[in-house]
Amino acid sequence: MAYPTIMIRRTVLLLVLLPVLSIAQPSDLSLLYNAEEKAYLSQFNAVGVQAVDNYDLVYQRMQWSIDPAVNYISGSITSYFRPIGNMDVLEFDLSGFLTVVDVVHHGSTVPFAQVADNILRITFPAPVIAMQLDSVTVTYQGTPPNSGFGSFVRSEHNGSPIIWTLSEPYGAMDWWPCKQNLEDKVDSMDVFITAPMPYKGVSNGILVSETPTGNNGTVYHWRHRYPIATYLICLAVADYEVYSDHVPFDDHTVEVLNYVYAEDLSLAQMVTPSVVDQMQLFASLFGSYPFKLEKYGHAQMGWGGGMEHQTVTFMGGWNYELMAHELAHHWFGDKVTCGSWEDIWLNEGFATYLSGLCYEFLLPEYWMPFKEQRIANVVSEPGGSVLCGDTTDVGRIFSGRLSYAKGAMVLHTLRWIIGDSTFFAATRNYLNDGDHAYGFARTAGLMAHFEASSGRDLDWFFDDWFTGEGFPSYHVGWNQEASGQVSVTIGQSQSHGSVSFFELPVPIRFKNQWQDTIVVFDHTFSGQTFNFSLPFQVDELVFDPELWIISSNNEITSVDELDALAMQEAYPNPASAMFSLSHLDGGIRSVTLLSMNGQMVKSYDRSAMERNVFDLQDVASGIYILQLGDGQAKRNMKLVVGSR
Repeated sequence: MAYPTIMIRRTVLLLVLLPVLSIAQPSDLSLLYNAEEKAYLSQFNAVGVQAVDNYDLVYQRMQWSIDPAVNYISGSITSYFRPIGNMDVLEFDLSGFLTVVDVVHHGSTVPFAQVADNILRITFPAPVIAMQLDSVTVTYQGTPPNSGFGSFVRSEHNGSPIIWTLSEPYGAMDWWPCKQNLEDKVDSMDVFITAPMPYKGVSNGILVSETPTGNNGTVYHWRHRYPIATYLICLAVADYEVYSDHVPFDDHTVEVLNYVYAEDLSLAQMVTPSVVDQMQLFASLFGSYPFKLEKYGHAQMGWGGGMEHQTVTFMGGWNYELMAHELAHHWFGDKVTCGSWEDIWLNEGFATYLSGLCYEFLLPEYWMPFKEQRIANVVSEPGGSVLCGDTTDVGRIFSGRLSYAKGAMVLHTLRWIIGDSTFFAATRNYLNDGDHAYGFARTAGLMAHFEASSGRDLDWFFDDWFTGEGFPSYHVGWNQEASGQVSVTIGQSQSHGSVSFFELPVPIRFKNQWQDTIVVFDHTFSGQTFNFSLPFQVDELVFDPELWIISSNNEITSVDELDALAMQEAYPNPASAMFSLSHLDGGIRSVTLLSMNGQMVKSYDRSAMERNVFDLQDVASGIYILQLGDGQAKRNMKLVVGSR
């Protein structure tokens, strides 16, 4: 017999009227996360990382000439690196659609080759010494491959040309020679974008200078002094309008620098000030904005999603939740980056959940709809794990259902299990861990911090919810005596065979017109029965009223006075090893046990009816329908099978 924790809560009706714009409402997944998914799907066939990783990238200086009226790029990339061992060959990832003009090392041209699998291979005349800082400059040009949305895109807005980039997950090599992996971040960089007037060049970090070239052009110099993953490096060139918002903190102010199409300037100016409350919220929960010594910002681009380029999010539209999602990535994705695309949920699950936290803490009337939408998306299919098992499938990497929605709600359930203070403390520790901060992390590293902060072994949780597939459905049977004594039996079925049972604390609200109580049940096996007393008579149960659990098809059945005949006819009820029928007669021709959704569990033969002993040894605990048939009509009653 298990005894639940009981929390008594009085129901209070509170109406809060806020002047909230429609743009602040929870976004339809088909308009937000699926927009990202479709964009990635149209990029390219995943090629992954091919270049040999035998060096540490320290600093890069990128010099690009971009005219948005022409789908073309020319540039010179200087890379400072330290070989891990003595090295005579250096490789970069680079699309074969681009042409390398020359490679310079120590002032001299050195041999190079563009080989199969999109590799630029550079050969040094003498080995470069291990751990000795060295550099090489690659000059190249060409038309990047047409991969749909993403990589390097030339498009138009309102008749004006724009060029923008989006490299996640495998697209950086489409437009520049780079080290495209999730193992090494470049420590710092400078970007110089030369563009004809009136176009502005945008990239990561701080805008140091805008220098006229003398031939109706401008060089935009951006400086970034934080470690950055290759796929987060970006450029955009367009005839932007520019304005700033500012986020004040006690000891500093963060500038939010916005680059916006002229036709959308009024809408953007109405929406972007929301970033002030969002950034302040995230800083209070997870620590200071990770790039506070530089800036944050937005640059408009040509499709409906967003991309969290470090310090400058590229935005396809102006939407409250999208803006929160991309800002959140600067903690989860930019400061700490998933160490494999298998663990993309460390980026997307967290960013999705943090956008929900903006509703919970800032616009609470939208918090329940946010959770309802995400859970509905997860349970729309029976299988699928948060772990991305196929990193060559770009659509799977960026699955809105699994990487985004399920990842977010798994975090929500974990928060429910370990409590708010532990959840947020563990997450801050994860972000500040010297092995992760401004570097990479895997799921095991996150789990270690949740275990350390909670003092609990969480292998079972991550086995069920990270590597396991599917979700539970609950079948609750209950009754209450006049004395107030309540009996509850909770059964569970699973949508996918990879998980045999989801062991979770289960919250249920017991209520009547005047009072309500949330009871949390420590549910450890299907068919578990709980007995306790309540100081009022209950007329309704609500399963998981605050939506802490990913579940679907839940059923609540009351065994009340209307079931008195059934309680007398089938005994004992609840039953364990067997039951009998008190009014069994020759007219009954069939006795069948059905699940609550009507599926046959067991059919009893004539010998069982003759002996009036119906065996339950092979029947799992739970709530069932006992069906009696006389050949013409069938009569149903409830049978509770308890723990043995």
